[in-house]
Amino acid sequence: MSKNVIITGTSRGIGFELVKLFASLGHNVLALSRNAKPVNALNLDHVKSLGCDLCAIKDYNKVDAFISKQWKNHVDILINNAGTLLNKPFAETTIKDFEQVYKTNVFGVSEMTRVVLPFMRHDGHVVTISSMGGIQGSVKFPGLAAYSSSKGAVITLTELLAEEYKETGPQFNVLAIGAVQTEMLKEAFPDYQAPTTALEMATYIKDFALTGNTYYNGKVLQVSNSTP
Repeated sequence: MSKNVIITGTSRGIGFELVKLFASLGHNVLALSRNAKPVNALNLDHVKSLGCDLCAIKDYNKVDAFISKQWKNHVDILINNAGTLLNKPFAETTIKDFEQVYKTNVFGVSEMTRVVLPFMRHDGHVVTISSMGGIQGSVKFPGLAAYSSSKGAVITLTELLAEEYKETGPQFNVLAIGAVQTEMLKEAFPDYQAPTTALEMATYIKDFALTGNTYYNGKVLQVSNSTP
């Protein structure tokens, strides 16, 4: 049976690959990104790409309207994949730097989840993509104070939401992924070659989004074959 799947951060990298994977299985996809053109250019059946800035409150109205009109108030899966990565020495960061990172990586996750939740049933699944850098006790790297701390925040947020909605559903889980070779990573670390491709990680996330809530709720899974 086809599912209604919302994915954020779909213009490139893992999100872009996720759209193609879910579409290939016949699922309905709402792809959200500030740049809707890359997904629109794919011209895939059952896929709608909307320009959506997670930092712009008015853009969430588009999501609400689409679900109501096109999907008859029903969402099965939300994948909070969008993120921004800042590599900058802490002493050089400003409050605006932290605001920019947290608006997308934390507030965007919180608001998108809040908007979509009323449309989800007891067996729905909210999957948030975090990072190994957000795991307490993991190896940390200089320059990632804003990014990794924001990724730690959504881990705790996921645990709290799972507790708050444990009687009614949906289920909430978070995947803390290791280094993946994406455009975002290359921009922040030009000389680093990650061991995992965007398609490989997207395949894992797709499978987990479809079935993981059968076994997990309020959990953080570390998805990494490397130290970072």
